[in-house]
Amino acid sequence: MHSDRVGPVPATDPRARKREQRGWYFYDWASQPMYTSVTTTFGALFLNALATEDAKQNTARNGPNPCVMPDGSESSLHSCDVSLLGWTMSAGVVWNYLVAAALIAQVIVLPITGAINDRSHNRKGILGALAFTGATSIGLMVFAAGDNWQLAALLYLIGQVAAGASIIVYYSFLIDIADPDERDAVSSRGWALGYLGGALALAIQLILVFLHDSVGLTQGEAVRIAFLLSGLWWAGFTLIPLRRIVQRSDPPPLVQGRPVLVSGFVELRDTVRGTVAVPLTLLFLGAYLVYNDGVATVINVSAQYGDQQLGFGPEVLTVTILVVQLIAFVGAWALGRVALRVGAKRTILGCLVLWIGVLIAAYNLQPGDKLMFWTVAAGIGFVLGGTQALSRSLYSQLIPPGKEGQYFSLYEMTERGTSWMGPLLFGVIADATGSFRPAIIALTVFFVVGFCLLALVPVRRAITAAGNQPPELL
Repeated sequence: MHSDRVGPVPATDPRARKREQRGWYFYDWASQPMYTSVTTTFGALFLNALATEDAKQNTARNGPNPCVMPDGSESSLHSCDVSLLGWTMSAGVVWNYLVAAALIAQVIVLPITGAINDRSHNRKGILGALAFTGATSIGLMVFAAGDNWQLAALLYLIGQVAAGASIIVYYSFLIDIADPDERDAVSSRGWALGYLGGALALAIQLILVFLHDSVGLTQGEAVRIAFLLSGLWWAGFTLIPLRRIVQRSDPPPLVQGRPVLVSGFVELRDTVRGTVAVPLTLLFLGAYLVYNDGVATVINVSAQYGDQQLGFGPEVLTVTILVVQLIAFVGAWALGRVALRVGAKRTILGCLVLWIGVLIAAYNLQPGDKLMFWTVAAGIGFVLGGTQALSRSLYSQLIPPGKEGQYFSLYEMTERGTSWMGPLLFGVIADATGSFRPAIIALTVFFVVGFCLLALVPVRRAITAAGNQPPELL
């Protein structure tokens, strides 16, 4: 059965309530450069450059450069190897293995974080500790130079896991600061501000990287400073939510003599068992995992599609990232307003239809057509923010009271645990057909299936079954 405890009641004073909500928004703003700048824009190229330099240094005594052919062209991946703890791998796939390791680590860490979060009287302290740990790790990447890819990989791994864990704690505060009728708008504003912050931080960093000569830096030094700026941005703006949000949930008492960590594991076990009591919540979670895998895959392969299928260079692709971020800000805000009129479920369903249209447009793009490529990117940005923001707020209504951390950890953990499906489908079809066009159109299956599953969820009944009060409009 679901918990009988009543969820927290947000502040009744309108000014205090708005102040808390505005403070809460800023963690989206603070943490977004971790994903936009570090992961999407600079991470892969930076790690691969360090690993390639390591391969060159390791074999310098044994003959010609293993990463370059005699004619100056790049050699095959397998002749440019690096080692880690006795494991040999190609320098060109270090980033891929690192991303996989970060996903696996989060699948292990996130449910534990959620369990401890729900047992804690100091969730703000947990949020701050995770945010500052992640920000420090990313900032310290400024010292990863030359061939020291192992240091960069370790710091990125710590930063990524800390970011994922902090998001769970951050999401759980949505219940403390907004009542059911406000959550769609509050969540949408948070996502919108996050995308705007990510775009602003990235624009500053790109100016530094592109104009590195004028400030007396090499390009590598400029990229390393970009990591430092991401860490400082994350840590600095995290101070705003830490000062403004208030924890109102009353966690259950710990079993006497049982440490918090042990209680967390026990709570996790009980939560997994208890999900059978809220099957409609699980149905929504299943729908989200399917369509969000499609969303994540489109974002992850768009640069590859633009590069290898359409022939665009790094400058065009970099501008595209900024376009997506800026339009996502507009989309999250606008679709949040739409949800106030027609409800979150209907708005998400409409977004899924638009995603299908975007993929059809991407399939028909012609090589070299920058205007249409940026138009499609704008379409992706517009539906991206709204889909993610409204999914977060709608899911918050389906969580049994007192289980926010646990259920948001399932939300994040299962998302990461299933994020291989889209890239696998994309890769298999591209490999079989020799073209990325059929691969990109094949991703519509995630949005079609996700649409059908979400349409089956009786949202009002699901919210009531979870023990919550439904908002007036769904």
